[in-house]
Amino acid sequence: MDTSGKTITCRAAIAWVANSTLSIEEVQVEPPKAGEVRIKMASTGICGTDDHAIKGFISAVFPFIPGHEGAGTVESIGKGVSSVKSGDKVLTLAIPQCREYSSCLHPKGNFCEKQDVLTPSGLMLDGTSRFTCKGKKIHHSLRTSTFTEYSVVPEIAVAKIDAAAPMDKVSVISCEVPTGYGAAVHLAKVTRGSTCMVYGLGGIGSAIVMGCKASGASRIIGVDINEEKFPRARALGVTDCLNPRKLKKPVQQVIMEMTGVGVDFAFEATGLSDVMLAAWDSCHLSYGVCLIVGLPPLNSKLSLDASVIFSGRTLKGVCLGDYKTRDCIPQLVTGYLQNKINIDPLVTHQLPFDQLHKAFELYHAGKTIRCILLF
Repeated sequence: MDTSGKTITCRAAIAWVANSTLSIEEVQVEPPKAGEVRIKMASTGICGTDDHAIKGFISAVFPFIPGHEGAGTVESIGKGVSSVKSGDKVLTLAIPQCREYSSCLHPKGNFCEKQDVLTPSGLMLDGTSRFTCKGKKIHHSLRTSTFTEYSVVPEIAVAKIDAAAPMDKVSVISCEVPTGYGAAVHLAKVTRGSTCMVYGLGGIGSAIVMGCKASGASRIIGVDINEEKFPRARALGVTDCLNPRKLKKPVQQVIMEMTGVGVDFAFEATGLSDVMLAAWDSCHLSYGVCLIVGLPPLNSKLSLDASVIFSGRTLKGVCLGDYKTRDCIPQLVTGYLQNKINIDPLVTHQLPFDQLHKAFELYHAGKTIRCILLF
């Protein structure tokens, strides 16, 4: 049945208020307006950012449909859309690429001015929503909202991918892979023989480990308070695992004692300011590089000793691996299909969408790297 131009009723998960259990509801999804794409979702990963938004740790506008790490097929397009057509396989992009303003036009950086991450509106670019439920307006999440059978996304936040891509797996290339693997390989450019440290061994941290390993790091120190994650981390390439709650000294002091001089590269993948400081303090005083990968709560502060900045170490933020998203993320999919990147170890669980609550239980218990929900 041709559904283009019509409102579609489908299932979606809604966060009605902060820190509530997601509710699977029937929602109405309007047709795409000009410059928009309606996608029939095939799969979506559960990312820590989704959990933090649901709990109210980071900014979100309630009620909303969470999710941003998605893979699907274009159902219909709005007026003026030219980069995708009905039937194309696509990934959703939490950071769009408008190709119009400074962040997109400059050769460096990727944080498009049309993102909805910092101070989110929960609305499409025209200031309205495409979702309703029980007569109420439902907000978007990062203008992607992938915890739904159908979603409407701006064209600038959609990447067309190879038709051979397996849709039950490639959703992780929408966020986890570029965010983690890309932070190590693309932005930091981890050097062969270096010592790296990864704070937080969840989905993003695991992808960072893979990137460090692929880059030839000789030592990778993993830090997490959940030791359930350690066996998988070691299998991915971590050489030393630390639980800061079981250490008698601050973790950064232990790192200095282990390495003698500090690490070459420290990656923070939790979004917590105290962990950011620990990562910074773990770096070599002169040439160490600290990369902030985790999304922190709005208005959280970071206070550094100015004298140690003078010594030469570097603090950098990185979002989605610093990739120009529409240009580069399809190339990562092609790299996977050509066996240049192996994303399979990152996908530890796959469950049907109606088992969403079980998937979150696995996430909270630290028993999964990435659980993908299948529609």
